[in-house]
This record gives sequence, C-alpha cells and structure tokens, in this order.
Amino acid sequence: MAFATHAIHGAVSLVTLERPERLNAIGAALLVDLHQALHAAQTEPSTRAIVLTGAGRAFCAGDDLKEFAEQSESAEAISLHCERIQTITRDMMFGPKLVVGAVHGYAVGGGFEWMLNCDMVVAADSLVCFFPEMALGHFVTGAVTHLLPQALGHQRTMELIVLGERKSADDLAALGLVNRVVPEDEMLATAMALAAEIATRSPGATSRLKRALASGLGPRIADALALEHAEAAACFADPDTAQRVQAFAEKRL
Repeated sequence: MAFATHAIHGAVSLVTLERPERLNAIGAALLVDLHQALHAAQTEPSTRAIVLTGAGRAFCAGDDLKEFAEQSESAEAISLHCERIQTITRDMMFGPKLVVGAVHGYAVGGGFEWMLNCDMVVAADSLVCFFPEMALGHFVTGAVTHLLPQALGHQRTMELIVLGERKSADDLAALGLVNRVVPEDEMLATAMALAAEIATRSPGATSRLKRALASGLGPRIADALALEHAEAAACFADPDTAQRVQAFAEKRL
C-alpha cells in the first residue's frame, strides 16, 4: 500500500499521507510516495487546486525516529533523507497549483514545516504543532529559517524553534500561520470547499500570482534550503545527536 495517495475530486486533487498507524511519521517510503502524489496532482490537467492532509489521528508526527536511528550512521542516507524532505517543500512551494493544508492532530517537526509550506491552511481545533529539533540535536529543513522570520520576526522565530513550545490551532491563528480554525470533523470539508473556491478563479492568474510571490522568495528559499541541508548534515554527524535521539526514544528526554 502506498504511504501517500492522490485522488481527484472534480477540480480539486486530494493528497493524503497514509501511514496512520505511525501518525504519518516521515520515512523513506512515505517521502517517495508523497513526492509522486504531489507531482501527479500538480501535473493533472483537470486539477486547479490541491488539498494536503493526513489519514488517522494526525497530520504528520515528524521524522520516524526508529528509521532515523537505523540510518544515522550513514552520511549518505542522512543527506538523501534531507534532500527528499526538501523536495516536498519544492513540490508545494514552486508547483503551479495552490496547496491548501487540512491539518489536524499533531504537525511536528517536518510535518510542521510542510504545513508552513502550504499556500493556505485550514486547521482543526485539535491541532498541536511544535519543533523538537533543537532538543534532539536535529536541524529544521523546510525553508523555515527564511519563512518564519518573514512571518514572525527574529525573536519569535528563535523562541518557536529553540524552545519547541507546543502551539495550538488558536495560537497559530494569532501568529498568522493558519487561515482558519474549525472543528476537526469539519476540517476536510472546509479545506475541500476552500480549494473548490480557489478552483473557480482563473487558473492562469492564480498560477502567475503564486509564481510572482515565489519569485521574490525563490533565490532566498534556495539559499535557505542549501544552508539547512548543510547544517542538518553537520548536526546528524554530532555524537550528541545520536545520544539525544536514543534518550528521546527511551523517553528520558
């Protein structure tokens, strides 16, 4: 079974993370399948907007730490993992079609990053987001070192990433990081309706608007992704990281 699926609903493509038993944790197979699903949605002629969501109790719980622990001794595997995560960022931010996130439960680490990569976000009232990277000795990789300072400023960005404080849907709305907060049982329908409304707009105009907004960010986003990749590799090579991941897995951290 694929760990990410693509379904067409009229002019809207629904892309769903399909690893609910692991809270859609990010592993190699999920990254490959999600890239394929997003590519299919971005290139589907009948699709004018995309909704991205997660099956089960969460949007995405971040990296699969068990799989990460098995890969952490291989620099090549870690580099490939970072590149695949950043490919999803590029798929969403630089694809021609707008992506609406329908986000519930946990959106942690890379899942939080992917939420921030969406063009619009409908958040369920159950949503909890945080960055565990600094506690684990990891590094953020989804262009958030550029996106968050633009949205929040330097001090709030440092607080959000370094302290890893949990933020609710209402907290995120107050920060301007989500568009709408709705009851969880209304989340997907609300996101699909929003995407359907987007689909009534001129596809050429909306695509050009997205490209125009991205053009101002493009070189800086590319630089941010390259720097994040390098810093992530350096973090993963630090012996402290392996110890922190092990402590987290054993619930000592």
